[in-house]
Amino acid sequence: MNPTYDFTGQVAFVTGASSGMGLATARAFAEAGAAVALTDINEDALNAAVKQLTDEGHQALALVCDVTDEEQVAAAVDRTVETFGRLDMAYNNAGIQIPPADAADEEASVFDKVNAVNLRGIWASMKHELRHMRAQGSGAIVNCSSLGGLVGIPGRASYHASKHGVIGLTGSAALEYAPRGIRINAVCPGTIDTPMVSDMITKGELDRAEAEANQPINRLGTAEEIAQAVLWLCSPGASFVIGVALPVDGGYVAQ
Repeated sequence: MNPTYDFTGQVAFVTGASSGMGLATARAFAEAGAAVALTDINEDALNAAVKQLTDEGHQALALVCDVTDEEQVAAAVDRTVETFGRLDMAYNNAGIQIPPADAADEEASVFDKVNAVNLRGIWASMKHELRHMRAQGSGAIVNCSSLGGLVGIPGRASYHASKHGVIGLTGSAALEYAPRGIRINAVCPGTIDTPMVSDMITKGELDRAEAEANQPINRLGTAEEIAQAVLWLCSPGASFVIGVALPVDGGYVAQ
């Protein structure tokens, strides 16, 4: 049984929220009583997700946003506050994966692309969330890193560089804003059964049986399990948790 939270009267902002871990987390926030702004670059999937939440009676707002564009990020955060009146929690989840590549052969354009979304996108999102939370004097932010932010794997240098960067960004900002009443942490998912991972399996970039065997729990994680970790980090139960990079990986990094 998952713990329950009461976020009634609070507002959450989730990037990459049209599917996978982002959607599961947005839904979990909504079911806990929060008003939720969902952002994504995929307009059709985003609108479908928000319609489902609003049809169920939740407060949800769809905001099309490319996190590589800081102006779009700023506008999405501002619109959230204009609509709901405040910003209490954020899960900066938007990210992409890239095919494995030899570190000596990877194109600079691929490195730039993955870092533009996975690192710069989180930097921009956190920056503009903090502008509002700083004025309030309260808030909780969770940035999405990865087990790839904690370890290295051959063929994944650029992706892992982006995820290691998220942890550095999180730790420094957490120390800066803890005295101001704002908690910032990161979650580090293992291999999670999401549309992105399914696509990697279909393309032959990931072997499902091998991925399951690499996690001591012997299965892939679920998007809902990541959502529960994010909600805990945003909850009063984690009030003394600052600047952590929390593995939610079935034991991968414990080996």
